[in-house]
Amino acid sequence: MSKNISNLSGRVGLKNNLFKKISENVLSNSPKDIKDIAKEYNLGVSTLHGAESFYEFLRPAHREKKAFVCNGSACMCAGTQEKLKETLKEKLGNDKVGEMFCLGHCYENNAFHYNGENYAGKDIEKIDQILKGEKINQDKFFSKSFATTSFLMDDKLSSISQVEQHLAQFLKLDKKEIIKSLLDSNLTGRGGAGFPTGMKWDFCSKAVSEKKYVICNADEGDSGAFSDRYLLEDQPLKVLFGMIICGYVIGSNEGVLYIRGEYPKSIETINGCINELKKSGLLGENILGTNFSFDLNICIGQGAYICGEETALIASIEGRRAEVDVRPPFPVTEGLYKKPTVVNNVETLAAATGILINGAEKFSAIGNKKSAGTKLVCLDSFFNNPGVYEIDMGTPMSKIFNEIGGGYKEEIKAFQVGGPLGGVVPLEEINNLNLDFQEFTAKGFMLGHASVVCIPKDFPMIEYIHHLFEFSAEESCGKCFPGRLGSYRGKEMFDQAKKKTAKIPLKLLNELLVTMQKGCLCALCGAIPTPIMNILKYFGDEMKNDMVKDN
Repeated sequence: MSKNISNLSGRVGLKNNLFKKISENVLSNSPKDIKDIAKEYNLGVSTLHGAESFYEFLRPAHREKKAFVCNGSACMCAGTQEKLKETLKEKLGNDKVGEMFCLGHCYENNAFHYNGENYAGKDIEKIDQILKGEKINQDKFFSKSFATTSFLMDDKLSSISQVEQHLAQFLKLDKKEIIKSLLDSNLTGRGGAGFPTGMKWDFCSKAVSEKKYVICNADEGDSGAFSDRYLLEDQPLKVLFGMIICGYVIGSNEGVLYIRGEYPKSIETINGCINELKKSGLLGENILGTNFSFDLNICIGQGAYICGEETALIASIEGRRAEVDVRPPFPVTEGLYKKPTVVNNVETLAAATGILINGAEKFSAIGNKKSAGTKLVCLDSFFNNPGVYEIDMGTPMSKIFNEIGGGYKEEIKAFQVGGPLGGVVPLEEINNLNLDFQEFTAKGFMLGHASVVCIPKDFPMIEYIHHLFEFSAEESCGKCFPGRLGSYRGKEMFDQAKKKTAKIPLKLLNELLVTMQKGCLCALCGAIPTPIMNILKYFGDEMKNDMVKDN
């Protein structure tokens, strides 16, 4: 069934993709009858209803709200959100304030969304101006490179003229030379999976098809991570250049950026850059007089964390429910509309650009073969120096936290590194870790996006585990039983523990976590046991009065 939907949706194509059509229709002031859209795409009405109901932002209950308070891990640990929510309710009404998961303001907290814009920090003090529609001055995240060579934060691709100069250079190169540069650099995917980027591009370039696609996965929803925001808003041409070169290498003439709807400024910036590139003849037909043609589109996410998983993201663009597909086949052979597709995340594409401009040998000389180059690291508001930093792989985490981050504003007992699916690292373990994907994995953690959420000493770990189960229960795609049911069973256990109505059966909890870890289709519900197991291992004593060892 999903293959038929993909093929039927593909007949209309990417520019007027079904997901965009469904979203725009639902959010318009005078929506069309869904039967008309179903007829246009030769699909059943139930298929469109199923897709429409999947996304949080398209549900009637969500659209009735006026403001949304961030309920991400960083804001939760900072303890700013309850007071913020009460203030907004006083202004807008008790039933007009909802929640969104992570607005990317983890460096200042107090984050909320109103009328298509994000606000945070001290912005709530200007709520009356905001409600009147007045523009206010907002603080921006701090960013700085501490890298030996900067690949992500330099200014070598900050203007349209620089894009033209470098495009003219690389469109003359043999495609195999570009792939070799990426392979020699040892660049691996920066989204968490860690697959060699050059290998992915090479596989897709060899796939035989009359149509191929390039997708930028900009649906970064990890709490604590605002590195995608930095790149999309401050280094957008690096990301777009990476997509154009990828299209050239694999033989694609079309790409799409799937940007989460929670990042309105990122969408605005990228849209503006795409228009500038088109006006300059650097996107479109026969770029710079060559035989290479390439165009870019934007898809705006509608509040589904699971779309950060590549097959769910592809399903979303096609107008299907954003459920994870079983692999193989992998997207490089059968991706968007069942055509060969490269899916890279924002930082990977920007890093590929940096490597081509600065040289593969400089990138591979940093870190080691499996964790090479530089990485963006995000430090939340508990650090004295919160912000996003470009740091050499292999740098001791203690140096990042104590010297670059400047230490902590209050006593910290643990860190969740790599978003809600990343490991929870106790303070004392930080001295034993370097910024290295394999090191984190070997010690039972996960580096992922390298976002850091501090857990303060007085924050109960029972509440943190409840937060993780609640997150996975809400964001699970629902396709597999271990994910759909396991998340809810875990949440129910910790609901009872929080209310003191029952103790947590430790044996049953461990069995549940192992089942989810081994049986889930994707990394959302399959990885959520990792931080929970870390907490049980390192902070079990804190929760011993809330648990029973026998069922």
